[in-house]
Amino acid sequence: MSAGAPEPASAPAPDLLHAERLWPSPGAWLMAPLVGALAAVCLLPVGRLAAAAAGAVGFALVLAGLLRASARVEVSAARGLRAGSAVVPAQFLSGGTAARGEAARQLRGPVLDARTHLCLRGWVDGVVLVGLDDPADPTPSWLVSSRRPEQLLAAVEAARAASSRPAGG
Repeated sequence: MSAGAPEPASAPAPDLLHAERLWPSPGAWLMAPLVGALAAVCLLPVGRLAAAAAGAVGFALVLAGLLRASARVEVSAARGLRAGSAVVPAQFLSGGTAARGEAARQLRGPVLDARTHLCLRGWVDGVVLVGLDDPADPTPSWLVSSRRPEQLLAAVEAARAASSRPAGG
């Protein structure tokens, strides 16, 4: 499977080494009722029913957007690294770097290779840069947001080690 190919949603792998959901920060969730209230106030002169409908629609749209913006990051020995809807098999993973703060900012911008596959969320500071060793894929690496970058990197290394062992051993 190509490193950037989406995979259909499925049950978590039984050999899951790392799993996290990159939910928006608590402050972002306050946008939903705020947008709903503002939409309702804007349409209040038209009528209460229109205001209530606009408030409900505004609330639902922001809530749906926040749910859609959250990404799932998983590592398993069998499937490899999944970031959002993209999956790279473990045998193609080749080392990586975990970073926070200024080092993470550098990885997200000034030193980033333009061919890198990104699964970034602005509300998450930590990132993991994972190298790829797939001659058929022009993508040299993946840069993935993580609230626990050190644990994600350890799981990537464990999956890579497990995939390099001979079958049955």
